[in-house]
Amino acid sequence: MNIIFLIKPKCSTAYLLKNDTVRQGLEKMRFHRYTALPVIDEDGSYQGTVTEGDFLRYILLNHTVEETLSCDIRSTEGSKVSALIRKDFNPSVNIYATMEDLLERVMDQNFVPVVDDRGVFVGIITRKDVIGYFRKKLQKM
Repeated sequence: MNIIFLIKPKCSTAYLLKNDTVRQGLEKMRFHRYTALPVIDEDGSYQGTVTEGDFLRYILLNHTVEETLSCDIRSTEGSKVSALIRKDFNPSVNIYATMEDLLERVMDQNFVPVVDDRGVFVGIITRKDVIGYFRKKLQKM
């Protein structure tokens, strides 16, 4: 079974560019009220996902207590989102992945990034959408 029908396309998805500043990332995350966002490069290739925890760890490790307590995010303007990406966290699936592959990922991820054959980010599939799909399937039985 194909997963394409569950994809929320890139044009409808909030994401970060790897060269965005940490401040831009924090502002976008706050604006959308998300706890994690996918990160892509200039060519659209999926680079990874960053979370609130990644931002918090970065700030705590790289800023003074006074900067952190004052919530002055201007001090993060010189740092790039790419510095926050953890290898092998929130891996993507190919657009031709099976529902079984997708299920394996949504058990551990709130959303699954979807890429094409070139690794270009095409959108996400949320855990909520997968659960909704199976709920409808059960109701038809």
